[in-house]
Amino acid sequence: MKINKEIRQTSRRMLRARFTDGRLDHGKVHALVDSVMKERPRNHVGILENYKRLLRLEVDKRRARIESATPLGPEEGNQIVENLKRKYGQDISTEFTVNPELLGGMRIRVGSDVWDGTVRQRLERLQQQL
Repeated sequence: MKINKEIRQTSRRMLRARFTDGRLDHGKVHALVDSVMKERPRNHVGILENYKRLLRLEVDKRRARIESATPLGPEEGNQIVENLKRKYGQDISTEFTVNPELLGGMRIRVGSDVWDGTVRQRLERLQQQL
């Protein structure tokens, strides 16, 4: 289904109205989806699909995934979390994973932002330059 201007505007308005004190209110989200499904306005399927996409993007902005080649110590982990909270706000959630394929270093992903300081990435960049 093609997303037109009306669908985009409606779903953005719906998303903005679902925040309480700068945080996404899950109760309001469920109530809104229920009311849209009950009323079935014109283009309700497109509106809900675009709304779902916007919700996913909003949730991803508040979730940080930290990958490292080896397990991080508690001090390193706490320092990373503090830096991310300073940049993205106090309500960010973090997930630490170990990925030996990185060879060394660390990759941090918050929403669409990616910081890749891994050895694997550096080797791939070097290979492309040669």
